Amino acid sequence: MSRAKQFKDLMLAPEILVVPSAYDALSAKVIEQAGFPAIHMTGSGTSASMLGLPDLGFATITEMAWNAKNICLAVDLPVIMDIDAGYGNAMNTWRCVREFERAGIVGGHLEDQVVPKRCGHLEGKRLISTREMIGKIEAAVEARTDPDWVLIARTDAREKLGLDEAIRRAKEYVRAGADCIFLEAMLNVDEMKRVRDEIDAPLLANMVEGGKTPWLTTRELQDLGYNLAIYPLSGWYAATTILRKVFAALRDEGTTQNFWERNDLRMTFHELFEVFDYSRISELEARFVVKDDEAVKDDDHVQ
Repeated sequence: MSRAKQFKDLMLAPEILVVPSAYDALSAKVIEQAGFPAIHMTGSGTSASMLGLPDLGFATITEMAWNAKNICLAVDLPVIMDIDAGYGNAMNTWRCVREFERAGIVGGHLEDQVVPKRCGHLEGKRLISTREMIGKIEAAVEARTDPDWVLIARTDAREKLGLDEAIRRAKEYVRAGADCIFLEAMLNVDEMKRVRDEIDAPLLANMVEGGKTPWLTTRELQDLGYNLAIYPLSGWYAATTILRKVFAALRDEGTTQNFWERNDLRMTFHELFEVFDYSRISELEARFVVKDDEAVKDDDHVQ
């Protein structure tokens, strides 16, 4: 079974699929070791961690593909990703799906904003026409080589055009070939219920700390009928919070020795290295890498 088929089966299962968001390979390994069945590569977190820039469309296809490849190589789980607005027109969308699938990605969400896009929970988003978005969806479907590669169509129409138009667009996107719908920035549970009632397709819920959509538990989302949930801010939000605190402690105290105990954050040096499989890599190194003294003996024998 391909990882794309594995992900699609998880998405269509009765139980909601919880997909935490990684911003790099290390955060992806932490998610995997926590026991989750799939990973989402966050676009906002990639822009923040790789470029130090906000989610305003700065990251390119090449940069996103590079991060995607590193994440996919680091874990044995299916990985989906944010593919923004396709990085241009329909042919740019065609190219980016090819790039990302070859990097190991098994699906992604494509949005109907203009390029460059904006984070879905910021103000000032601008939309392309329904017809242009349909062309992008059709190009993405054409580009994928695995028919189980999951295309998630996202609409940001709720803010500017209202919920009626957002639902109308979502239905058009399903007819164009989208496998799942991501209706961004719903404002309350009643809107979320209406979206579930009116759209005949799997639904993605975007859980953003401090965002416009109600912050619900996975149980509450499942009861509403949502099929999967992503958490694009959680990982790099947590990392940034801890980094600010630990480096403030270093600045003020001249050491980090007391920081970890004071904040009840205990991880040994060994535990840290085991997050990225140090023991297994060391075993492989012992099997495959010739030691210097053995290399010298071989050279002497050849002479």
